Amino acid sequence: MSDPERTSGNLWRRIPLWQKILAGLALGVLAGALMGENASIFKPIGDIFISAIKMLIVPLVFSTLVVGITAMRDPQKMGRIGARTIGLYLVTTAFAISIGLLASLIFQPGVGLEMSFESGVQASEAPSLVEILVGLVPQNPIDALAKGNILQIIVFAIGLGTALTLIGEKGEPVIRVFESFAEAMYKLTSFVMALAPFGVFGLIAHVSGSYGLEVLLPLAKVIGVAYLASVLHVLVVYSGLLTLVGRLNPLRYLQGILDALVVAYSSASSSGTLPVSLRCAQRNLGVSEGVAGFVLPVGATINMDGTAIYQGVVAVFIAQLLGVELSLMDYGMIILTGTLASIGTAGVPGAGLIMLSIVMAQIGLPLEAIAVIAGIDRILDMARTSVNVAGDLMVTTLVGKSEGELDETIYNAPRKS
Repeated sequence: MSDPERTSGNLWRRIPLWQKILAGLALGVLAGALMGENASIFKPIGDIFISAIKMLIVPLVFSTLVVGITAMRDPQKMGRIGARTIGLYLVTTAFAISIGLLASLIFQPGVGLEMSFESGVQASEAPSLVEILVGLVPQNPIDALAKGNILQIIVFAIGLGTALTLIGEKGEPVIRVFESFAEAMYKLTSFVMALAPFGVFGLIAHVSGSYGLEVLLPLAKVIGVAYLASVLHVLVVYSGLLTLVGRLNPLRYLQGILDALVVAYSSASSSGTLPVSLRCAQRNLGVSEGVAGFVLPVGATINMDGTAIYQGVVAVFIAQLLGVELSLMDYGMIILTGTLASIGTAGVPGAGLIMLSIVMAQIGLPLEAIAVIAGIDRILDMARTSVNVAGDLMVTTLVGKSEGELDETIYNAPRKS
């Protein structure tokens, strides 16, 4: 290899991954703006990247959960961590809906806007508590793994990890196998992440080219309000909790999650971002393998802060669009219903739409109005997924700190690639 080639190769390796991904995102927006719908030629590049990410999800979640649980060596500790995790997710979800409502009340994105919508949207129902509990336990764990049912995989992995811990020395050979398997998955994740800048370019070029100004301009205000509320939630609620509760520098947290945020934004998938989130939690934030391997898969499934912001913004937007005055009781019901619905719809396909229809039905808004934002749902989904992932990593960091399983030397170290 010639010296110029060697120099350029070394330069590429020295650039932090988040900067490469961000460059891919910017170039994708530019390509989409210049080429319009013709930018869809780049979509296969993004599809390959997403397929590679999805390839990692099931084996990574399963192996890291088993390793995380066996690393704790204490079922009581696992229960304590689980309770803290779910409690934090519920609290931040309530804050998220409130911020979405407040932003819409201040900026009033639906006032003065005239739009029509088609009827025919059917009411969606959250599964009952009994259905949720029954559905958690897989009748066939191999089938759950094959279908990628994350909730059932989590339950099986928790059970298997606990059993391996309780049988003592007899479980050690199997634990070592899972530890080796998890390490192999981490290495495979690093291979896939090398493709991230190119995959993000392909995804964003397609999205940017598909959603032209003619679609975005009439609804630019509601998009702006949703994005502003999302940024405020991350900067105020997440950073505030890390500062006040964790006594940690929030800037290090924000720097450490950049890789995951860019992948979350471009892919609009919390589960798809999970391999990157695990990498960020351990390498950049210093969370132990055990805590990260337990909290992040749970969060990727049940944490819906970004979706909660979306509920608050869109519910008020539609009410303003239709000229409906909401009472204080209505706002209270939006917060309560949205928070509780986030539990009932966890892991259900189309959870965002189900939550929105539940909230709208509760305060008497016509479900047909959901069609108004259908055209920009992908744009909103990218923002709410980013918030969800940021929340997963914040809760993981706080739980790690509370359990003494956060390496603050790594957390406070200068940003790595």
